Amino acid sequence: MQNPWETWKKGFGAWESATAAYLEKVMDNPAVLGPAGLLLTAFMRSKAAGDRALATWWGSLGLPTKRDQERTLHKLNQLETRLCDLEERLEALGERP
Repeated sequence: MQNPWETWKKGFGAWESATAAYLEKVMDNPAVLGPAGLLLTAFMRSKAAGDRALATWWGSLGLPTKRDQERTLHKLNQLETRLCDLEERLEALGERP
């Protein structure tokens, strides 16, 4: 008697191979790629518009937007790097005889 797990894995492998071959043919079809590209473009445009609207709304409440937070985080990282450099220089000066 065969292990049920092995039987399931073989069945899944066969299904996955057949599905992958079919989807490869479908995704090579220009009749699918054109509309899919248009749908993706429309989705990304609507997402960008939603992101802008959300940022405007957050800003109108006086809260920092994602861009503001990223800019602040970048500045904090720059300050931390400079502070570490200064600490290293002070340690090097302290080690001199």
